Amino acid sequence: MFQEYDVIVVGAGHAGCEAAAAAATMGSSVLLITMNMHTIAQMSCNPAMGGVAKGQIVREIDALGGQSGIISDKTMIQFRMLNLSKGPAMWSPRCQSDRAMFATEWRNVLENNPNVDFWQDTAKEILIEDGKACGVKTSLGIEIKSKSVVLTNGTFLNGLIHIGEKNFGGGRTGEKAATGITEQLLTLGFEAGRMKTGTPPRVDGRSLDYSKMEEQPGDENPSKFSYTDTKPLAKQRSCWITYTNSEVHEILRTGFEKSPMFSGRIKGIGPRYCPSVEDKINRFADKDRHQIFVEPEGWDTVEVYVNGFSTSLPEDVQYAALRKIPGFENAKMFRPGYAIEYDYFPPTQLKSTLETHLIKNLFFAGQINGTTGYEEAACQGLMAGINAHQNVYELDPFVLKRSEAYIGVLIDDLINKGTEEPYRMFTSRAEYRTLLRQDNADIRLTEKGYDLGLASQERLDNVNKKKAEVAQIIAAFSGTKLTPEEINPTLEAIGTAALREKIALAQLLKRPQISIDQLTEASPIVADLLEKYGTDSIHQAEINLKYDSYIEKEMLLVEKMNKLENLNIIENFNYDVVTSLSFEGREKLKRTRPQTIGQASRISGVSPSDISVLMLFIGR
Repeated sequence: MFQEYDVIVVGAGHAGCEAAAAAATMGSSVLLITMNMHTIAQMSCNPAMGGVAKGQIVREIDALGGQSGIISDKTMIQFRMLNLSKGPAMWSPRCQSDRAMFATEWRNVLENNPNVDFWQDTAKEILIEDGKACGVKTSLGIEIKSKSVVLTNGTFLNGLIHIGEKNFGGGRTGEKAATGITEQLLTLGFEAGRMKTGTPPRVDGRSLDYSKMEEQPGDENPSKFSYTDTKPLAKQRSCWITYTNSEVHEILRTGFEKSPMFSGRIKGIGPRYCPSVEDKINRFADKDRHQIFVEPEGWDTVEVYVNGFSTSLPEDVQYAALRKIPGFENAKMFRPGYAIEYDYFPPTQLKSTLETHLIKNLFFAGQINGTTGYEEAACQGLMAGINAHQNVYELDPFVLKRSEAYIGVLIDDLINKGTEEPYRMFTSRAEYRTLLRQDNADIRLTEKGYDLGLASQERLDNVNKKKAEVAQIIAAFSGTKLTPEEINPTLEAIGTAALREKIALAQLLKRPQISIDQLTEASPIVADLLEKYGTDSIHQAEINLKYDSYIEKEMLLVEKMNKLENLNIIENFNYDVVTSLSFEGREKLKRTRPQTIGQASRISGVSPSDISVLMLFIGR
């Protein structure tokens, strides 16, 4: 009935879709197994992509040849570039998405890839021979053979949903949990844990009074995620902001005794950076209000997502509290919020390729690794799909360094430090964030995607053109000078010091008050210089010129760290023979199995003296 596949992907969420699309585009035969063909790429939580640091990840996925950026562009209903008041390392694209369109577009992408097959079923067991994954067994008792398996189970592994004192098995509302996989992996020697996440109630937008809320429109000139020719938004839908109040808090407190979180019925650890509303009013009792973002779910639906009101309190308490929020006095609830507990596997059990140490050709990606968020899941799926394909065809593994991508930071953090709470990406986690900006992801990564067979020739040509244009603009700005007479009126108008002598455009642009647009308006020379170049190239050149000293400083740090990254540790290195290692360092090294000295240096519990001992031992 079934052929032997190169790659089987279990789960069709954001990680599973990127894994299947990547491996299939690179030439692998792929079977995507999902419990429900109608929930492929479903946005189970908020209908949005991107955000602080997450937007950088989406752009990196796109630059490598993944699909999340393209699909976000096609299905967004609002776009905003966050943190524009800060430096470009902090700028982060975010879009509000049409939930239904997003899932439809993803399914279309997968169905239009001839290398992707589908099977609606539940994987109950991984088939293993000689320590290698070689397929799956489903709930129907069908054994399907493959050369590699990627697990992207999301919140479904022994999922348990909580609403007040009620709890029931489920991977998300209306869908059953998945059993069998956790139990099998435990018998094979894997460690597992429990995590928790939650979602807010959904309400009828027709029942809300938006006149009592603050409007949050999209950007006047919306950008996009993908470096391809996807079209920017021509029209947008607004989001809205309102606030809880003391009356809301008092009503919520009446449900605390029935709260599964406070009663101890929930054992899993939830996301610290996205707490439930009851957790917020408990932990921050001194605050008399909390922000609520009112987010439409699409172009053609009245359903609204109440961002900031995630809860697992009894549904009657949720409803009563909601109706005390300004604008929600007559709110009608479509469904209550809930919390969900699920199994995850500490990611220190993985290689940097996301392949498990214990079982060859078995990969984990997404929430099974303890992460939270569509973007974090999608990039792991992309990397697991790439490396599953590379394994099958005996090609070199594909790993991104911390200095190359936020994706590299995320995976490096997971496999070396692990996580005991749902891991979420922030710009602060990236020590080289000036290099890892959202504007230059194509320059950093598209050539790598092309070499893998994932990014197209057209993408590579566009990047090479952009590189050439940026170099030409920088050269022109470095070699062109303006006189005081030409530029001083503009400088005085914007409140910065006037010139006394000629100055190169490149030097003038380093002033924080001055932008390339202001120079273009002020001087015909600048306007003429830039007339033939694209907007992306101009802005890229501006950032490179304005922040070149910071960029150079980070590049020197990268060079220093790369010396350690290039010192490889053999795969089965026996740490027990290195008697000078600390006891904790030895145990952590044996458990994590780092591939390089640089990776070893970032393991929690491995001291600088342990690293010195290791370097001496391997002759460095």
